[in-house]
Amino acid sequence: MFTDTHAHLDYAEFAPDFDDMLARAKEAGIARIITIGTGVESSRRAVALAEKYEAIYAVVGLHPTNVDGELDGWLDVLRGLAAHPKVVAIGETGLDYHRLPSEQLGSAPAISALQAEMASDTEAFIIDGAYKAAQGEAFAAQVELAVECGLNVVVHQRDAWKDTLDILAPYAGRLRAVFHCFGNTPEQAMEVIRLGHLVSFTGIVTFKNAVLLKEVVSTIPDGSFMLETDCPYLAPVPHRGQRCEPAYTRVVAAEVAALRKVSMEELSQQTEEAVASFFHH
Repeated sequence: MFTDTHAHLDYAEFAPDFDDMLARAKEAGIARIITIGTGVESSRRAVALAEKYEAIYAVVGLHPTNVDGELDGWLDVLRGLAAHPKVVAIGETGLDYHRLPSEQLGSAPAISALQAEMASDTEAFIIDGAYKAAQGEAFAAQVELAVECGLNVVVHQRDAWKDTLDILAPYAGRLRAVFHCFGNTPEQAMEVIRLGHLVSFTGIVTFKNAVLLKEVVSTIPDGSFMLETDCPYLAPVPHRGQRCEPAYTRVVAAEVAALRKVSMEELSQQTEEAVASFFHH
């Protein structure tokens, strides 16, 4: 038995065959699926799915790349949703500096080459600084909300390692985070684990070129990680390029078990204990 700890079941990709998808997950031994909100409406849909299906639980939050487009009052809406008995964490929240506004400005078709050249380093610094600040404020607000609600946080981190840890630092001992879709170094994995946080692995671990990630999986301590699909994204080999779905958690588990040289039964026991201690329900 395994839990898919990070899925996006409210996405339109699953609408055509939702019940069949759940049946495949059950057949693969995926006992629970945690569907993750990425904004107010997504979080509402996640809670609605959790209400309808016994095996589904919800996490509610605002994804960092959606901060600028969210309506005012989003935090109060999330606070209300977080009171639902099947909401088990806050997220996904965090920081994502992978594509900064100054970079998008320069590559946008509507912006001429001359206009792009005219954007000075100072202007880029201001534009990008405002973007990072907005993400940081939203992240900190959701961490505060998690503490208020007695929940942990599901963290999205991309190209923002130090800032992410800096925002979490004041909350040490008050809540835990899971760094979902972990793709950093073994040293960084141990850094967050020593702080009491967890990491989580997706189908990327099955990719041939994921050498560093395989090292992380092989070396971190028992009980310090969970499994996920991040579906509909990141389908594992041999399904790469297809729509990912919760049943593929078992494929991720098989690769992790092989890398750690443990049985699937042992891996199930370890990861399910981690799930039970992290997600409150």
